[in-house]
Amino acid sequence: MNKHNSLVKMILAALFLALAYVMPFLTGQIPEIGSMLCPLHIPVLLCGFICGWPWGLAVGAIAPLFRSLTLGMPPLFPTAVCMAFELAAYGAIAGLMHKILPRKKPYVYVSLLSAMIAGRLIWGAAMFVFMGLTGGSFTFAAFMSGAFTNAIPGIIIQILLIPILVMVLDNPKVLNLKD
Repeated sequence: MNKHNSLVKMILAALFLALAYVMPFLTGQIPEIGSMLCPLHIPVLLCGFICGWPWGLAVGAIAPLFRSLTLGMPPLFPTAVCMAFELAAYGAIAGLMHKILPRKKPYVYVSLLSAMIAGRLIWGAAMFVFMGLTGGSFTFAAFMSGAFTNAIPGIIIQILLIPILVMVLDNPKVLNLKD
């Protein structure tokens, strides 16, 4: 990869991190479903697809911790820590799958769904471990509720929006990036 691509990917990763920082302010204005929209997930997934897995992993790991340490939301432990694992997986898996698979529409969905499922499983495992370490419990019902039931609006938005944005931004005429 040449220096130009590296610089552009670094700048885009910073933009995605900034979006992850501010998007919860926008979705938080929607009563009752704001957090269900999973606002940090979209920029992290896009970062993985567009900038590649290392940047997606880094932005995913940093975004919830940075918001927690600067704004107090989400609460640092266990929420932000577990989200850091989840979002790092989102960015890394989306980027890896997108690099490995052909750059065609069906494969964007395969990459996206793989990242979404793996990220949620990693979040569940992290919650189980960290809650257990603090003497709490994390049941299968709590996992299903947190990973899927309460996230349905966000899951729908991700499935509808991410592939469209990836296909537009991944076009060489738009960002002129090469792997």
